[in-house]
Amino acid sequence: MDWDALLDPLGIAPTTLGLYAALVGAGVAAGFINTMAGGGSLLTLPALMLLGLPANVANGTNRLAVVTQSLSGALAFHRAGKLHTEAALPVAAPTIAGAVCGATAAAWTPVAYLEPILLGTLVVMALLMVVRPRAVLADPGEEPRHPWKSARALLGLFGAGLYGGYVQAGVGFVLLAVLGGALRYDAVRANALKLVCTLLFGVAALAVYVAAGQVRWVPAAVLAVGTVVGAQLGVRFAVKAKAKVLRAIIFVLVVASCVAAWLKP
Repeated sequence: MDWDALLDPLGIAPTTLGLYAALVGAGVAAGFINTMAGGGSLLTLPALMLLGLPANVANGTNRLAVVTQSLSGALAFHRAGKLHTEAALPVAAPTIAGAVCGATAAAWTPVAYLEPILLGTLVVMALLMVVRPRAVLADPGEEPRHPWKSARALLGLFGAGLYGGYVQAGVGFVLLAVLGGALRYDAVRANALKLVCTLLFGVAALAVYVAAGQVRWVPAAVLAVGTVVGAQLGVRFAVKAKAKVLRAIIFVLVVASCVAAWLKP
């Protein structure tokens, strides 16, 4: 087969086929991880940069996968009866506002400015998961609160959107902390609402990055396919797993994300 003739119109060099295969694998893993908790972009952003994309372009290119995996996962949670649809828009609205501000800022300023905030948030969440797990995630069946009746929740959701629009990596943990800790959703329902938030503010952030010319569509589409597969696998696991198992997985992912963010060059 003439790979040069087949791949050249797509802008893919045959020598990078292995990197694209790795990108699909990273997408599957990230989709699963992001559906369970968050931190998948800590895999996909380095994979995109291995293709030669600058950090800001990789950050923008990653957003299509965020949108597709969030849509796929949210629909799967809805089919499983785990999505609190009445709360979706009230929860998502402040995150969208924050994401637009964050994405606009990210197009012009270095991502490194928010890295200390990411690490600090992850460390605090990891400690709470051990010392006071109910401060981060509610028990199954606990009655959730309306987001617009809590100033702390509104500020938390806006801050999560701000951070997510800026850098994305780890935003799922921030959203889980707000949805579980402030609004009292259990792990499964918090993850379902989290995906609605990342979907809606992901669309807003993607539009900003497209306007800034920081999206490369071929790797974005390849990555998106992988994350959709991973999201479906993640939802199937999440709806069947016990609450303690989900909390343990979230804790492990939080710690792993802390280590990855700390050690990355």
